[in-house]
Amino acid sequence: MKQIVRTLLFAILTFVLVLPLAACTSEQPTASNAEPAKQEQGNTEDQTQEKEDKTETATPVPKGKNGKLKVALVAEFTTGTHASQYVSGVKKAAEENGIELVISDANNDQAKMASYLDTAINQDVDGIVIKHGRTETLEPGVKRAVEKGIPVVAFDVELNVDGVTTIDQDDYMLALLALKQMAQDIDGEGNIVNIFVGGFAPMEKRNRVYEIMLQRYPGIKEIARFGNATANTSLDTQTKMEAILKQYPNKGDIKAVWAPWDEFAKGATRAIKEAGRDEIKVYGIDLSDEDLQMMQEEGSPWKASAAVNPAAVGEKQVELLLQKLAGEKTPRYYSFDPVLVTQDDLPESPINMDQLQEYVEEWGNNE
Repeated sequence: MKQIVRTLLFAILTFVLVLPLAACTSEQPTASNAEPAKQEQGNTEDQTQEKEDKTETATPVPKGKNGKLKVALVAEFTTGTHASQYVSGVKKAAEENGIELVISDANNDQAKMASYLDTAINQDVDGIVIKHGRTETLEPGVKRAVEKGIPVVAFDVELNVDGVTTIDQDDYMLALLALKQMAQDIDGEGNIVNIFVGGFAPMEKRNRVYEIMLQRYPGIKEIARFGNATANTSLDTQTKMEAILKQYPNKGDIKAVWAPWDEFAKGATRAIKEAGRDEIKVYGIDLSDEDLQMMQEEGSPWKASAAVNPAAVGEKQVELLLQKLAGEKTPRYYSFDPVLVTQDDLPESPINMDQLQEYVEEWGNNE
Protein backbone atom coordinates (compact mmCIF):
# COMPACT_ATOMS: atom_id res chain seq x y z
CA MET A 1 0.00 0.00 0.00
CA LYS A 2 2.78 2.46 0.93
CA GLN A 3 4.51 1.70 -2.38
CA ILE A 4 1.33 2.62 -4.27
CA VAL A 5 0.93 5.81 -2.23
CA ARG A 6 4.53 6.79 -2.88
CA THR A 7 4.07 6.23 -6.64
CA LEU A 8 0.94 8.39 -6.64
CA LEU A 9 2.69 11.09 -4.65
CA PHE A 10 5.54 11.15 -7.14
CA ALA A 11 3.07 11.60 -10.01
CA ILE A 12 1.31 14.42 -8.13
CA LEU A 13 4.61 16.12 -7.35
CA THR A 14 5.70 15.95 -10.99
CA PHE A 15 2.42 17.53 -12.16
CA VAL A 16 2.35 20.25 -9.50
CA LEU A 17 6.01 21.26 -9.54
CA VAL A 18 7.25 21.01 -13.12
CA LEU A 19 5.67 24.24 -14.44
CA PRO A 20 6.25 26.55 -11.44
CA LEU A 21 9.74 25.28 -10.78
CA ALA A 22 10.81 25.64 -14.41
CA ALA A 23 10.36 29.38 -14.04
CA CYS A 24 12.34 29.74 -10.83
CA THR A 25 15.19 27.27 -11.10
CA SER A 26 17.69 26.04 -13.64
CA GLU A 27 18.20 22.72 -11.90
CA GLN A 28 18.21 19.70 -14.14
CA PRO A 29 16.33 16.47 -13.43
CA THR A 30 18.02 13.90 -11.25
CA ALA A 31 19.35 10.62 -12.51
CA SER A 32 17.76 7.30 -11.79
CA ASN A 33 16.97 6.55 -8.18
CA ALA A 34 18.89 4.23 -5.93
CA GLU A 35 18.57 0.55 -6.77
CA PRO A 36 16.56 -1.23 -4.08
CA ALA A 37 18.55 -3.45 -1.77
CA LYS A 38 18.29 -7.15 -2.57
CA GLN A 39 16.61 -9.33 0.02
CA GLU A 40 18.72 -12.33 1.02
CA GLN A 41 16.71 -15.43 0.30
CA GLY A 42 16.94 -18.96 -1.03
CA ASN A 43 19.51 -21.57 -0.19
CA THR A 44 23.22 -21.24 0.49
CA GLU A 45 24.07 -21.99 -3.14
CA ASP A 46 21.96 -19.04 -4.34
CA GLN A 47 23.59 -16.74 -1.79
CA THR A 48 27.06 -17.87 -2.85
CA GLN A 49 26.21 -17.25 -6.52
CA GLU A 50 24.89 -13.76 -5.65
CA LYS A 51 28.13 -12.90 -3.85
CA GLU A 52 30.15 -14.11 -6.86
CA ASP A 53 28.02 -11.99 -9.20
CA LYS A 54 28.56 -8.92 -7.03
CA THR A 55 32.31 -9.55 -6.95
CA GLU A 56 32.44 -9.77 -10.74
CA THR A 57 30.53 -6.50 -11.25
CA ALA A 58 32.02 -4.45 -8.39
CA THR A 59 34.18 -1.47 -9.28
CA PRO A 60 37.84 -2.34 -8.77
CA VAL A 61 39.57 -0.01 -6.33
CA PRO A 62 42.14 1.97 -8.33
CA LYS A 63 45.57 2.82 -6.97
CA GLY A 64 46.23 6.31 -5.67
CA LYS A 65 48.94 8.65 -6.83
CA ASN A 66 51.11 7.49 -3.93
CA GLY A 67 49.94 3.90 -3.82
CA LYS A 68 47.02 4.27 -1.40
CA LEU A 69 43.99 6.33 -2.34
CA LYS A 70 43.66 9.60 -0.44
CA VAL A 71 40.23 11.24 -0.38
CA ALA A 72 39.21 14.54 1.23
CA LEU A 73 35.77 15.06 2.77
CA VAL A 74 35.04 18.80 2.88
CA ALA A 75 31.94 19.39 5.02
CA GLU A 76 30.08 22.57 5.85
CA PHE A 77 29.22 20.98 9.20
CA THR A 78 29.31 17.56 10.87
CA THR A 79 27.36 18.46 14.01
CA GLY A 80 24.03 16.83 14.75
CA THR A 81 23.17 13.14 14.80
CA HIS A 82 22.03 13.02 11.17
CA ALA A 83 25.32 14.51 9.98
CA SER A 84 27.35 12.21 12.22
CA GLN A 85 25.65 9.14 10.75
CA TYR A 86 26.37 10.45 7.25
CA VAL A 87 30.05 10.77 8.20
CA SER A 88 29.96 7.22 9.57
CA GLY A 89 28.79 6.04 6.15
CA VAL A 90 31.68 7.82 4.43
CA LYS A 91 34.16 6.38 6.93
CA LYS A 92 32.79 2.87 6.52
CA ALA A 93 33.06 2.97 2.73
CA ALA A 94 36.57 4.44 2.95
CA GLU A 95 37.73 1.76 5.37
CA GLU A 96 36.24 -1.07 3.29
CA ASN A 97 38.09 0.18 0.21
CA GLY A 98 41.44 0.94 1.84
CA ILE A 99 41.08 4.70 1.42
CA GLU A 100 42.92 7.26 3.53
CA LEU A 101 40.18 9.72 4.47
CA VAL A 102 40.88 13.33 5.51
CA ILE A 103 37.86 15.12 7.03
CA SER A 104 37.59 18.92 7.22
CA ASP A 105 34.66 20.44 9.13
CA ALA A 106 34.07 24.13 8.35
CA ASN A 107 31.60 24.49 11.24
CA ASN A 108 29.19 26.55 9.07
CA ASP A 109 31.95 28.97 8.03
CA GLN A 110 31.88 29.46 4.25
CA ALA A 111 35.36 30.99 4.10
CA LYS A 112 36.81 28.01 5.96
CA MET A 113 35.04 25.62 3.63
CA ALA A 114 36.55 27.27 0.56
CA SER A 115 39.95 27.22 2.25
CA TYR A 116 39.66 23.51 3.12
CA LEU A 117 38.75 22.78 -0.48
CA ASP A 118 41.82 24.67 -1.72
CA THR A 119 44.01 22.78 0.75
CA ALA A 120 42.73 19.43 -0.50
CA ILE A 121 43.46 20.44 -4.11
CA ASN A 122 46.95 21.70 -3.23
CA GLN A 123 47.67 18.42 -1.40
CA ASP A 124 46.88 16.65 -4.68
CA VAL A 125 44.38 14.22 -3.17
CA ASP A 126 42.98 11.51 -5.42
CA GLY A 127 39.36 12.55 -4.96
CA ILE A 128 37.07 14.95 -3.10
CA VAL A 129 33.62 14.47 -1.58
CA ILE A 130 31.68 17.54 -0.48
CA LYS A 131 28.85 17.83 2.03
CA HIS A 132 26.59 20.90 1.75
CA GLY A 133 27.97 24.40 1.28
CA ARG A 134 27.05 27.30 -0.99
CA THR A 135 27.35 27.27 -4.77
CA GLU A 136 29.15 30.59 -4.97
CA THR A 137 31.62 29.49 -2.29
CA LEU A 138 32.58 26.16 -3.82
CA GLU A 139 32.29 26.40 -7.60
CA PRO A 140 35.67 28.17 -8.22
CA GLY A 141 37.57 25.55 -6.21
CA VAL A 142 35.64 22.64 -7.68
CA LYS A 143 36.39 23.86 -11.21
CA ARG A 144 40.08 24.02 -10.31
CA ALA A 145 39.94 20.47 -8.90
CA VAL A 146 38.32 19.06 -12.03
CA GLU A 147 40.81 20.89 -14.27
CA LYS A 148 43.57 19.28 -12.23
CA GLY A 149 42.06 15.85 -12.76
CA ILE A 150 40.64 15.39 -9.25
CA PRO A 151 37.12 13.90 -9.39
CA VAL A 152 34.42 15.45 -7.19
CA VAL A 153 31.13 14.07 -5.83
CA ALA A 154 28.93 16.55 -3.96
CA PHE A 155 26.02 16.05 -1.58
CA ASP A 156 23.22 18.61 -1.24
CA VAL A 157 24.92 21.49 -3.04
CA GLU A 158 24.25 22.57 -6.63
CA LEU A 159 27.48 22.81 -8.64
CA ASN A 160 27.29 23.68 -12.33
CA VAL A 161 30.61 22.07 -13.19
CA ASP A 162 31.06 19.46 -15.92
CA GLY A 163 32.12 16.08 -14.61
CA VAL A 164 30.81 16.59 -11.06
CA THR A 165 28.16 14.22 -9.70
CA THR A 166 25.61 15.67 -7.30
CA ILE A 167 23.75 13.47 -4.80
CA ASP A 168 20.53 14.58 -3.18
CA GLN A 169 17.75 13.08 -1.08
CA ASP A 170 14.99 14.25 -3.45
CA ASP A 171 14.13 17.22 -1.27
CA TYR A 172 10.93 17.96 -3.16
CA MET A 173 9.54 14.52 -2.34
CA LEU A 174 10.81 14.70 1.24
CA ALA A 175 8.80 17.88 1.78
CA LEU A 176 5.72 16.58 -0.03
CA LEU A 177 5.57 13.36 2.02
CA ALA A 178 5.84 15.10 5.39
CA LEU A 179 3.65 18.10 4.53
CA LYS A 180 0.89 15.91 3.12
CA GLN A 181 0.88 13.90 6.34
CA MET A 182 0.68 17.12 8.37
CA ALA A 183 -2.19 18.49 6.28
CA GLN A 184 -4.13 15.26 6.67
CA ASP A 185 -3.54 15.03 10.41
CA ILE A 186 -4.82 18.56 11.06
CA ASP A 187 -7.71 18.27 8.57
CA GLY A 188 -6.23 20.90 6.30
CA GLU A 189 -6.74 23.85 8.62
CA GLY A 190 -5.18 25.60 11.59
CA ASN A 191 -2.27 27.83 12.58
CA ILE A 192 1.24 26.47 12.10
CA VAL A 193 4.80 27.52 12.88
CA ASN A 194 7.41 27.25 10.10
CA ILE A 195 11.05 26.78 11.11
CA PHE A 196 13.21 27.72 8.13
CA VAL A 197 16.67 28.95 7.24
CA GLY A 198 17.53 30.02 3.69
CA GLY A 199 20.70 29.75 1.66
CA PHE A 200 20.99 25.95 1.70
CA ALA A 201 20.04 24.13 -1.51
CA PRO A 202 17.99 21.40 0.25
CA MET A 203 16.15 23.91 2.45
CA GLU A 204 15.28 26.13 -0.51
CA LYS A 205 13.87 23.14 -2.42
CA ARG A 206 11.80 22.02 0.58
CA ASN A 207 10.47 25.54 0.99
CA ARG A 208 9.22 25.66 -2.61
CA VAL A 209 7.01 22.66 -1.90
CA TYR A 210 5.89 24.24 1.38
CA GLU A 211 4.72 27.37 -0.43
CA ILE A 212 2.77 25.28 -2.94
CA MET A 213 1.18 23.22 -0.17
CA LEU A 214 -0.06 26.40 1.52
CA GLN A 215 -1.87 27.18 -1.72
CA ARG A 216 -3.26 23.66 -1.83
CA TYR A 217 -4.57 23.95 1.75
CA PRO A 218 -5.74 27.58 2.21
CA GLY A 219 -7.07 26.72 5.67
CA ILE A 220 -3.51 26.30 6.96
CA LYS A 221 -2.07 29.62 8.17
CA GLU A 222 1.56 30.36 9.02
CA ILE A 223 1.58 32.52 12.15
CA ALA A 224 5.32 32.46 12.90
CA ARG A 225 8.56 31.75 11.07
CA PHE A 226 12.07 31.54 12.49
CA GLY A 227 15.21 29.45 12.17
CA ASN A 228 18.97 29.61 12.11
CA ALA A 229 21.93 27.29 11.49
CA THR A 230 24.29 27.54 14.43
CA ALA A 231 26.83 25.44 16.30
CA ASN A 232 23.86 24.18 18.34
CA THR A 233 20.84 24.53 16.09
CA SER A 234 18.67 22.26 18.23
CA LEU A 235 19.15 24.33 21.39
CA ASP A 236 18.69 27.62 19.53
CA THR A 237 15.45 26.29 18.04
CA GLN A 238 14.20 25.15 21.44
CA THR A 239 14.77 28.61 22.93
CA LYS A 240 12.95 30.36 20.08
CA MET A 241 10.10 27.87 20.13
CA GLU A 242 9.62 28.45 23.86
CA ALA A 243 9.16 32.16 23.10
CA ILE A 244 6.57 31.36 20.39
CA LEU A 245 4.62 29.17 22.82
CA LYS A 246 4.47 32.04 25.30
CA GLN A 247 3.25 34.33 22.53
CA TYR A 248 0.47 31.83 21.74
CA PRO A 249 -0.33 30.38 25.18
CA ASN A 250 -3.77 28.85 24.59
CA LYS A 251 -4.44 25.33 23.42
CA GLY A 252 -5.64 25.55 19.84
CA ASP A 253 -3.52 28.62 19.04
CA ILE A 254 -1.05 26.37 17.21
CA LYS A 255 -1.98 23.15 15.44
CA ALA A 256 1.41 22.03 14.13
CA VAL A 257 5.06 22.85 13.55
CA TRP A 258 6.76 22.34 10.18
CA ALA A 259 10.44 21.58 10.87
CA PRO A 260 12.21 20.57 7.61
CA TRP A 261 15.49 19.63 9.33
CA ASP A 262 15.81 17.18 12.20
CA GLU A 263 17.79 19.67 14.30
CA PHE A 264 14.77 21.99 14.05
CA ALA A 265 12.37 19.16 14.90
CA LYS A 266 14.38 18.13 17.96
CA GLY A 267 14.41 21.66 19.38
CA ALA A 268 10.70 22.20 18.73
CA THR A 269 9.80 18.83 20.21
CA ARG A 270 11.67 19.51 23.45
CA ALA A 271 10.09 22.96 23.84
CA ILE A 272 6.57 21.62 23.26
CA LYS A 273 7.00 18.71 25.68
CA GLU A 274 8.44 20.89 28.43
CA ALA A 275 5.59 23.37 28.02
CA GLY A 276 3.00 20.59 28.29
CA ARG A 277 1.49 21.57 24.94
CA ASP A 278 0.86 18.02 23.78
CA GLU A 279 -1.88 19.16 21.38
CA ILE A 280 0.77 20.57 19.00
CA LYS A 281 2.14 18.15 16.38
CA VAL A 282 5.63 18.28 14.83
CA TYR A 283 6.48 17.14 11.30
CA GLY A 284 10.08 16.94 10.16
CA ILE A 285 12.65 15.84 7.62
CA ASP A 286 15.65 13.56 8.27
CA LEU A 287 16.11 10.79 10.80
CA SER A 288 18.84 9.50 13.09
CA ASP A 289 19.02 7.12 16.05
CA GLU A 290 18.31 10.01 18.41
CA ASP A 291 15.40 11.24 16.28
CA LEU A 292 13.74 7.82 16.26
CA GLN A 293 13.94 7.55 20.02
CA MET A 294 12.48 11.04 20.47
CA MET A 295 9.55 10.09 18.23
CA GLN A 296 9.04 6.95 20.36
CA GLU A 297 8.94 8.77 23.69
CA GLU A 298 5.57 8.67 25.41
CA GLY A 299 3.53 11.73 24.52
CA SER A 300 6.03 12.89 21.89
CA PRO A 301 4.64 15.62 19.60
CA TRP A 302 6.95 14.48 16.78
CA LYS A 303 4.44 12.61 14.61
CA ALA A 304 6.25 11.97 11.33
CA SER A 305 9.46 12.54 9.44
CA ALA A 306 10.43 11.95 5.82
CA ALA A 307 13.97 10.73 5.43
CA VAL A 308 16.77 8.95 3.60
CA ASN A 309 19.32 6.84 5.44
CA PRO A 310 22.22 9.31 5.94
CA ALA A 311 24.81 6.53 6.20
CA ALA A 312 23.67 5.19 2.81
CA VAL A 313 24.22 8.64 1.29
CA GLY A 314 27.80 8.72 2.56
CA GLU A 315 28.52 5.23 1.29
CA LYS A 316 27.04 5.99 -2.13
CA GLN A 317 29.14 9.13 -2.41
CA VAL A 318 32.34 7.13 -1.98
CA GLU A 319 31.10 4.45 -4.40
CA LEU A 320 30.49 7.04 -7.12
CA LEU A 321 33.91 8.60 -6.51
CA LEU A 322 35.57 5.20 -6.94
CA GLN A 323 33.71 4.73 -10.22
CA LYS A 324 35.05 8.06 -11.43
CA LEU A 325 38.58 7.12 -10.39
CA ALA A 326 38.23 3.82 -12.25
CA GLY A 327 37.21 5.66 -15.41
CA GLU A 328 33.63 4.39 -15.33
CA LYS A 329 30.67 6.46 -16.43
CA THR A 330 28.80 8.13 -13.56
CA PRO A 331 25.52 10.06 -13.57
CA ARG A 332 25.42 13.85 -13.37
CA TYR A 333 22.70 13.59 -10.72
CA TYR A 334 21.86 10.80 -8.28
CA SER A 335 18.71 11.03 -6.19
CA PHE A 336 17.54 8.72 -3.39
CA ASP A 337 13.96 7.62 -2.75
CA PRO A 338 12.79 9.16 0.55
CA VAL A 339 10.51 7.31 2.96
CA LEU A 340 7.87 8.66 5.33
CA VAL A 341 8.20 7.26 8.87
CA THR A 342 5.30 7.94 11.21
CA GLN A 343 5.05 7.54 14.94
CA ASP A 344 2.46 4.81 14.38
CA ASP A 345 5.00 2.78 12.39
CA LEU A 346 7.33 2.46 15.37
CA PRO A 347 7.22 -0.04 18.22
CA GLU A 348 6.98 0.92 21.88
CA SER A 349 10.55 -0.16 22.67
CA PRO A 350 13.39 2.05 21.36
CA ILE A 351 14.98 1.11 18.04
CA ASN A 352 17.84 2.44 15.96
CA MET A 353 18.29 3.09 12.25
CA ASP A 354 19.60 -0.41 11.59
CA GLN A 355 16.35 -1.87 12.95
CA LEU A 356 14.00 0.52 11.16
CA GLN A 357 13.52 -1.74 8.12
CA GLU A 358 11.83 -4.30 10.39
CA TYR A 359 8.97 -1.83 10.89
CA VAL A 360 9.05 0.27 7.70
CA GLU A 361 9.62 -2.05 4.76
CA GLU A 362 10.43 0.68 2.25
CA TRP A 363 13.39 1.77 4.37
CA GLY A 364 15.33 -1.14 2.89
CA ASN A 365 15.46 0.74 -0.41
CA ASN A 366 17.81 3.23 1.27
CA GLU A 367 20.41 0.62 2.21
